[in-house]
Amino acid sequence: MDGKSLNLTEEKLGKLREIIPEVFTENKIDWEKLKAALGDDIEFKNERYVLNWAGKSDAFRILQSPTTATLVPDRDESVDFDTTENVFIEGENLEVLKVLQKSYFGKIKMIYIDPPYNTGNDHFIYPDKFSETKDEYLRRIGDKDETGFMTREGLFRKNSKDSGHYHSNWLSMMYPRLFLARNLLRDDGVIFVSIDDNEVHNLRLIMNEVFGEENFRNSVIIKRGAKSVQAQFDTWDKLGNGYETVLFYTKNSNYRFPQKERQLKEAKDGGWNSHWRGTDRPTMRYELFGKNPETGQWRWSKERSYKAIENYKAMLKELGLTEHTIQQADIDNWYNAKITDIERDIDLLRLSKKGKPEHYIAPTGTQLLNDVWFDFPPNSSSVLRKLFEKKIFDNPKPLSLIKRVLDFGSNDIILDFFSGSATTAHAVLEANKRDGGNRRFILVEMRVDGRLQRSSLNGTLSGQGYLDDYASVIAGLISLYEATGEIEWPQEPLAL
Repeated sequence: MDGKSLNLTEEKLGKLREIIPEVFTENKIDWEKLKAALGDDIEFKNERYVLNWAGKSDAFRILQSPTTATLVPDRDESVDFDTTENVFIEGENLEVLKVLQKSYFGKIKMIYIDPPYNTGNDHFIYPDKFSETKDEYLRRIGDKDETGFMTREGLFRKNSKDSGHYHSNWLSMMYPRLFLARNLLRDDGVIFVSIDDNEVHNLRLIMNEVFGEENFRNSVIIKRGAKSVQAQFDTWDKLGNGYETVLFYTKNSNYRFPQKERQLKEAKDGGWNSHWRGTDRPTMRYELFGKNPETGQWRWSKERSYKAIENYKAMLKELGLTEHTIQQADIDNWYNAKITDIERDIDLLRLSKKGKPEHYIAPTGTQLLNDVWFDFPPNSSSVLRKLFEKKIFDNPKPLSLIKRVLDFGSNDIILDFFSGSATTAHAVLEANKRDGGNRRFILVEMRVDGRLQRSSLNGTLSGQGYLDDYASVIAGLISLYEATGEIEWPQEPLAL
C-alpha cells in the first residue's frame, strides 16, 4: 500500500475505459465521442480527414513568429573557421532553423534527425511552452550555471504519459521544426527521421501533412538493442521490440534515385531459376526448346531468350565441355572472367535436368536494397566507447545507418538539427575519406550542462584521425545568441 486514499474519480474512469476505450483521447474523455458511442447526437463537427491535436494553433503561432536570434562565430573554439565548410551550431534548434531560412532556403540536399521518441520518460531537450510569453521563454532558456552553460532546470521538461497532452506536446514540438526543415530542402531534397513505436503513427501523419502524402517513400526498419527489462518476470504485458523505424520522405514527388544495393556478408554462388512464370501475358508466350505454353509467360522476350541460348552453347564450346559434364563452378568462373565494366550482364538459358527452361542467376556479393536494414549493428556504443574509453551516450545512432542514408546524395549539404552524439558528422567525414567526396554538414545541438556535445564532435574527429587527414574540413563552432543587432553570420551560405 502506498498510504494514499482511493481516488473514486480515477476508479470510475478506469471502469469506463474498460467498457468504451474509444471515447478516450490522451487519457481524457472526448465528450463528442462519448455522445456518439451512446447513440446521442451522432454528429462530429467539421467532419473531414484531418490531423488535429490540442495546441496545434499555438504550434502554428510559434512557427510563424519571427526570431531576433543571431549566429555569432565562436572562433576560439573553432578550427580553421574561415576556410571550413562544416558548421556545428550550438543553440535551440527551432530558433536556429528560423535563422537558417534566409541563407539556406531551398539549398539543403539531405536532412537526418533522431528526435525524442516520447517514451514517457523523455525530458524534451527542446520544450516549447506555448502559454508563456516571449520574454518568459527567453528568461527560461537563459538560465545558466556559473560557467555559462544551460541548466537542466531552465531547459529540460519531462513529458510524462500521465500528462493530459502527452501526444499533443510531442506533436507541437515536432510540427514547427519539420515545417521549417522542409523549407530548407532543395527540390530534389530528402529527409530521414528515426522514431520508435511510441510516436511512429503520429510522425507519419504529421509528415504527410508537412511534406505531402505523395512524398512518403518508405518506412525503413532497423535493429534496436535488446531490452531485457521483462526477462526477470514470468508473465509479460507485451513482446520485446527488436526494431526501430526510419521514415523516408522527399520534397518533390517526381524525385527518383539510382538503384541501391547492399553488401552481403558472404557472396552468393551462381544458380538457376525457372524461366516460366504464372502471370498471363500472351505476347510473352512463344516456342522455346519445342515448348509453347498455353498459359503464363516466359521471363524474357523471344529475342533475349534466343540470344541467351546461343550464349550458353558458345560457353560450352569455349570451355570444351558438354551440358552433362559442366559444373556450376565452371559456369561461375567463366561468367566472372567475362564480365567487364562495359558488359555487366551475360544472359544464359538452358534446359534443366528435368527438361524445363531455366535461366542463369549470376554470382553476386550484393543484394538490391529494400526497407529492412538489419545488416548493421543496432547502435554505435562500441564506436564511441573506443573513442572516449567510457560510456558517453545511452543509444547513439548506428554509424552505418547514416552512412547508408548519405548514399542518397553525393557532394551535398547534410543537416542534422538533433545532433546528439554527432554521428552524422562522423558519417560524413568517413564517407568523404572513403570516396574522396566533398559532403558537408550543418549540425545543431543545445549547449547544456558542459561541453558534452562539442566534446562528442571533437572526439569523433580526433579519435578517427580526421584532425590530421582533414584539417581543412573540421567544423567551425557557431554560438546562437539572442540579439537585436545586425546578424554577423551567415550573411551568405557558408557551406555551398
